[in-house]
Amino acid sequence: MLDRQIYDLIKIDSFDAVLNEVQVILKLTSPDFNTDPITRAFKTTIRLFKGNFPGYRACNTEYHNLHHTISSFIAMARLIHGAKTHGKIFKERQIVVGLISALLHDVGYIQEAFDTDGTGAKHSADHVQRSIDFLKRNGAEYGLVDEEINAGRTLILCTDFTVDIPAVNFPTSRFELLGKMLGAADLLAQMADRAYLEKLLFLYHEFREAHIGGYKSEKDLLRKTIGFYAFIAKRLKTTLNATDQYMGAHFASRWNINEDPYQISIENQKNYLHQIMKMQNSDPRKYLKREGIVDRVREKYGEI
Repeated sequence: MLDRQIYDLIKIDSFDAVLNEVQVILKLTSPDFNTDPITRAFKTTIRLFKGNFPGYRACNTEYHNLHHTISSFIAMARLIHGAKTHGKIFKERQIVVGLISALLHDVGYIQEAFDTDGTGAKHSADHVQRSIDFLKRNGAEYGLVDEEINAGRTLILCTDFTVDIPAVNFPTSRFELLGKMLGAADLLAQMADRAYLEKLLFLYHEFREAHIGGYKSEKDLLRKTIGFYAFIAKRLKTTLNATDQYMGAHFASRWNINEDPYQISIENQKNYLHQIMKMQNSDPRKYLKREGIVDRVREKYGEI
C-alpha cells in the first residue's frame, strides 16, 4: 500500500537510517553540502531527549517525543529538497538553521533537571516559547551564531497555531519560507505517522495534564479530530502557503514516486477515522491496533 512507502523506504525508528537519508538529501540539494553541523546537531538532540544533556531530564511525553522530532526533521529535509526542484534555493547555513529548528521545535516539552513534578506535558501551552528559550541558551552548542539563533526563533514560532505568522519579523524572505515549511513538516510528520490515530490517545493525556484542549475523553478527541483535518488542510494551504506541495516533488525526484505518500497516508487515516466513528454503540479504540498503543495507554492511565 502506498501509505506505507514512507516507512518501507526509511526505518524511521533507526537513528542511523534517518541521519543517513538526510545526508543523502542534503547532497542532492547541493553536492558540496557540509553535513557535519547537521550530524552533530542530530546526535546532540538524541542525547537531549534521552536525558544525557546537562540540566535536563529525559523526554517523558509519548506524543511529542523523539520519534516525532526525528519524523519532523526528515520531513523538513524532504521539503527543502522538494523546494529546490521548484526553484526555491537556500544558502547552506539557512538550511542548517532550518533543520536544527526542526530538531528543537518541541524541546520545550522536556523538563529541567530540577523539575520532577508531573511530566513535560504540563508545558503544552508554553512549549513553543520554552523551545525558543532552549535555542537561545544552547544555540552555540548547536553551532549557531547569534543571527542564526534569532532566525531559528522565528522558524519555531511557525509551529504555534496561536502565532500570527504574517506579523513575525523574519530576517529574510527565505527564512519566512523555511518557517512555513517547518510548520508544514511538523504537521505532516504527525498526521502521516502510520500510528497517528492511536497516538492521539497519548495526546489526549498530554492535554489533560496541561488542562487545555476542551476534550472530555479520548473518544471525544478522536471525534473532534475529524474536524481538525479540515482545519489543517486550510492552514497548510493558506497560513503556510501550500509549502506541503514540495513533498511530492521530493519523492518524485528522490524515489520516482509520483504521488505524495504523506498526503495519501493522511487521507487513508482520515477515511478510517470516519469509518470507525460512524459505528453505532461501538468504542472506536477497539479498531486502533497499531504498535500496541491502546494497551500501553490502558496500562498507564486506565480506562477513560
